[in-house]
Amino acid sequence: MVNDQQSGLLRLISAQSSADASQSCYSLSETDETAIGRTADCQVIIDSTLYGGVSRRHAVVRPTGSRTPQGAPIWQICDLNSANGTYVNGQRIQGCQTLNVGDRIMLSHNGPEFLFEHRATQLVDQAAATGSSAPIPTQPSYPPPQPAQPVYPPQPPVYPPQPGAVSNQVTASQLFPIVSARKDLLGKGYLIPGILTVMMVVLLFIFATNPPIFNLLLALYLGGGGFYFIYRLCGKKKPWWVLFLSTLFTMVILVTPVLSLFILIFRGILPGNVQDASPDFISQLISHFFGAGLMEELLKALPIFGFFFLGSQLRPPSRQKVGVWEPLDGILIGAASALGFTLLETLGQYVPGIAADVARSSANEFAGALAAVQLLIPRILGSVAGHMAYSGIFGYFIGLSILKPAQRWKILGIGYLTSSGIHAFWNASGGLAQNFGDLAVVLALMIVGVLAYVFLTAAILKARQLSPTRSQNFATRIAPPN
Repeated sequence: MVNDQQSGLLRLISAQSSADASQSCYSLSETDETAIGRTADCQVIIDSTLYGGVSRRHAVVRPTGSRTPQGAPIWQICDLNSANGTYVNGQRIQGCQTLNVGDRIMLSHNGPEFLFEHRATQLVDQAAATGSSAPIPTQPSYPPPQPAQPVYPPQPPVYPPQPGAVSNQVTASQLFPIVSARKDLLGKGYLIPGILTVMMVVLLFIFATNPPIFNLLLALYLGGGGFYFIYRLCGKKKPWWVLFLSTLFTMVILVTPVLSLFILIFRGILPGNVQDASPDFISQLISHFFGAGLMEELLKALPIFGFFFLGSQLRPPSRQKVGVWEPLDGILIGAASALGFTLLETLGQYVPGIAADVARSSANEFAGALAAVQLLIPRILGSVAGHMAYSGIFGYFIGLSILKPAQRWKILGIGYLTSSGIHAFWNASGGLAQNFGDLAVVLALMIVGVLAYVFLTAAILKARQLSPTRSQNFATRIAPPN
């Protein structure tokens, strides 16, 4: 039926491939909302293989119930707390925004882009007849396909391009891409790590014959890489000096009388003396729970409590940047503190000890240096599922207790026992060898290591959901989109 009433359309105007598609326009209901996302219950379904940055239910377009002076309905688009945001005319929206004819809607950065239009009811009905629940097309159609005309798959591109299809002119930006892309380069997440990697490789070559400096550089690079991995997963910007001071603070504690006080309490007064414990698993577990789990997790949490106190003395916005006000803050500062603990423990205790023992037993200094590197690499890399994981888990609970002060002591108790328990299980796994053999120890270490990493990942995911600054946070995807 033909009439002159106006209705709303979303027209796809961007795509990532030339895959077959049967629809590029989506009609908007004047009574119900139109959901856009990756799940099948959305009215506009996004292909997750093409647009991984789009959330499961990313945004909705809702009728407001009002009309323009010309009688056309008015719609608004609302972001559904998506991870990567909804943009209207290049600006990220917060909540809902009224749509005007010609507005460009983009889901996430460089995601699918739609044009909001008004169309006569006849055209809207024709677009709706094709069904609005099909996946988003990957090639726009101008004008919208008519029902009577079959839709053919697009033809593959012709190589080489036909004469005149591509200009033969070469621009300065094409010849010197580093000049034209300088602004984008600084915004990419892995430019600085790549530059640091090149610099570190050069330094490792220079100090290859100096084992102490070589081991220090290698430990800093591997440990920094592990922490950067956690930082990208958390997706919250934190001043670099806060994280650096957290690492340095823990390293300083380990060489001061504060450590002796902790040892006196947890290994002298409490049953945490590992050397006096029986070699069986249960005895090792109890001693490591007090002497390693409770002691070391509390020690590594001191920077978190310290920055919480420091932040409470500052004024906004420094208060939020420096202090600990949510679980993500606790995870980041806790992991940075654990990095300092791992570096000092590995470089100051384990690596020199193993190097000296092997060199003495084999009468070969080179064999001792090689054994030291072989120990250093797994210890530092393993800290992502070891010390950084334990401290990150406890840091999550500390931040959660700040968000929910009414349950503070309950939350802190559960977090402290959880992180200490996982830590103790890892340390005590060697006690399984007495009854079950070395294979049982290997399997136990794998299981506990995976469990610690899964706990940390789950804490990060939940912390991102709870974050009061979620709309401003960046986030690296933990798994491929479903």
